[in-house]
Amino acid sequence: MTDVVDAAAVKSTFGRTVEERFTNRLMLNNPTRGNGTVERLIERINADDELYALWLSANVNAVERLGMTDHGPVHVKIVMNLATKLLRVLTDHGVTPGVVANYGMRPEDAEVVVIMASLLHDVGMSIHRKDHEEFSLFVAQMKLRDLLEGIYPRGQATIIRSEILHAIIGHRAGGKPMTIEAGVVRVADALDMAKGRSRIAMEAEGPMMSIHSISAAAIEAVHIETGVEKPVRIRVEMSNSAGIFQLDQLFREKLSGSGLEPYVEVEALIEGEAEKRLVQTAYRI
Repeated sequence: MTDVVDAAAVKSTFGRTVEERFTNRLMLNNPTRGNGTVERLIERINADDELYALWLSANVNAVERLGMTDHGPVHVKIVMNLATKLLRVLTDHGVTPGVVANYGMRPEDAEVVVIMASLLHDVGMSIHRKDHEEFSLFVAQMKLRDLLEGIYPRGQATIIRSEILHAIIGHRAGGKPMTIEAGVVRVADALDMAKGRSRIAMEAEGPMMSIHSISAAAIEAVHIETGVEKPVRIRVEMSNSAGIFQLDQLFREKLSGSGLEPYVEVEALIEGEAEKRLVQTAYRI
């Protein structure tokens, strides 16, 4: 058993031909909370065939050609929603995003940065897995010019685009985000781990009947909530204590250096009587 997505199952769900894949198109939705700019962007994105084709291409390379887990429309939608909620909890607790602190923009503009970076962070996978973060930059640059056209004046659009590109490159291994927005995207990307979606097993080559696959299957749900000691609590529900390996080997690396360490507390709760005998207290980072 390995923590991979069955390529045949993906084809049967989303289709084989371009026409079939577009017929089963996934539409994005995001609680806009009155953010009109986000509403306009989501409407444009849902009508953008080119962007959707890029997500499909990224997923074909990741799942069907490399045997990796999802890097397509489902993944970016999950990351977008996680990142949006994470940013809102932070700003509700007085944490100032980069575009607000450095450019005097609105918190709503920080949401635009986070949402667009979440949706575009893996488009470089449409070219190749290796160095896909760098490839994502020039693919995203092209799309952002179109998507932001008419929504922001040219100067503001350029700043927003630069902030989005910074958040995209910051999600790579060893990335060093310099803004709250970039840190949010980096952390949200790692939180797409619920019910076996984790990509930790993909970091190693070859089949792995090991703690990698077992721990990936142990993650039941991920919740972003108001924290107790810090502004944000990330609560991870597990069916087995093996899931702690996911947090130590994947999530800890993404949180480290994200810039969010002072604001985030992580708690893993293991359910079940057998597991209570193994783990006496909640696991925390």
